[in-house]
Amino acid sequence: MLLKPINLAIVEDHALFRKTLKNFLLAQDGINVTIQAPDISDLLYKLKTASTDVLLMDIFLPESIGNEVVRAIRSEYPTLKIILLSMSTDMELISHLLEAGIHGYISKADEPEELLQAIRAVAENRIYRNRIFTEALYWNKQNNIKNPVEKSPVHFNERERKILQLMWAEKTNKEIADELFLGVRSVEKIRQDMKEKIGVRSTVGLLKYAIQHRIIGVNVRQDNLI
Repeated sequence: MLLKPINLAIVEDHALFRKTLKNFLLAQDGINVTIQAPDISDLLYKLKTASTDVLLMDIFLPESIGNEVVRAIRSEYPTLKIILLSMSTDMELISHLLEAGIHGYISKADEPEELLQAIRAVAENRIYRNRIFTEALYWNKQNNIKNPVEKSPVHFNERERKILQLMWAEKTNKEIADELFLGVRSVEKIRQDMKEKIGVRSTVGLLKYAIQHRIIGVNVRQDNLI
């Protein structure tokens, strides 16, 4: 459970939606809105001085929100969690954005409670495995089967595989540590070591690799996603 408020940034070019979203979030316990911005340029200027934990960003701003923009933000602010908001369900686009380092993807058609769950999940360094997230990873797995990676997969030991499975089950580091009788710092180190092994920076990148190489399974039917 989070002990301090979550500081949010909202980037949305439609003023009415941006202000309505801000008012909704400020009415929730434990959430502050520290930045409102209509575009990426304004966001980057304000991030220099405002403490921010989670970034909510429309995918279709006047500037295109592509992989390079996401990577640039992640590089400059590596602890900042990024959730994209959109009406788009283009699985290829979403999959590439997940690979670039976003932490969640919420449809503007979703219920407000789903957005709150996503914010709290990523703020706790958990994944938020909603329908769109899972389908985008599943799309990536299917695409990878058609275009297999030639490089031999990295070996993960039994403990690492178990941690990956628990991460996919949306467990926190504390919950993983308790289940495996480890310290939280040990879990954090193992997760970081796994990322370094395969050359990724994000939890999503680690999970995508695990799915591509069948270390963890994605069953769309079992997850009630179709």
